[in-house]
Amino acid sequence: MGSWIDTHVHLDAPEFAGDVAAVRSRARAAGVTHCVIPAVAAANFEAVRALAHAHGDSYALGIHPMCTGNARDADLDLLDRALAARREDPRLVAVGEIGLDYFVPGLDAARQEHFYRLQLEIARNHGLPVLLHVRRSADQLLKHLRRIPVQGIAHAFNGSAQQAAEFVRLGFKLGFGGTVTYERALQIRRLAASVPLDAIVLETDAPDIPPHWLYKTAEERADGAPQGRNEPAELPRIGAELAALRGMAGDALAEASTRNAQAALPRLAALALS
Repeated sequence: MGSWIDTHVHLDAPEFAGDVAAVRSRARAAGVTHCVIPAVAAANFEAVRALAHAHGDSYALGIHPMCTGNARDADLDLLDRALAARREDPRLVAVGEIGLDYFVPGLDAARQEHFYRLQLEIARNHGLPVLLHVRRSADQLLKHLRRIPVQGIAHAFNGSAQQAAEFVRLGFKLGFGGTVTYERALQIRRLAASVPLDAIVLETDAPDIPPHWLYKTAEERADGAPQGRNEPAELPRIGAELAALRGMAGDALAEASTRNAQAALPRLAALALS
């Protein structure tokens, strides 16, 4: 069985309240040796840090684009100070989750861009990579990355082949998760099969983006079938499907994606040795 890193999982989400230890234990038993837990707002900076330390994982601090409506500029100062205060914490591996979301209606695009640009500058100033939220926003994200050079992971990547190539050119890895398990997700499955192997990292985004075997349609839910909860233990099965798309062994993908995660988030390499 291969060893996997889940590069994006929200273990602090309400869906995991009360059984995080069991969730993490199942993941470890399945071969997921490490999880990266991103923050989404200043209010959960301490929660993700505490979870990472409690379970031997790592964390990122940042303000999610969908949270910018309630965020204040003072939260950027809080982020800057938190990064400075945790500078010596080996489990702090990135700034994130940050980015742009042009899919969800009602979000202020200019406000998102303001927080995104300033968080890129904060990440650069602290010498940290970023975890990027990319949702119908790849070109605008790339525009700022050309001006503020940082590296990291384009999480839940769903752009075009050309956009994927540009992220890779700028030093980013591309995060793939449960979406690759859906036969109708043709574009993402083509990308997962064709991008360079050294560009791929694996993630669940749990509890979000469930793989197809957990998903229930609206009709099924109306009939009483519960929606399956995504969790890090699903990552090896997701990885096996991605490996099949690429015509390679699952263990080989586990090894490559772990190496890629450590390249994208350099502090992970030291944690793997501790």
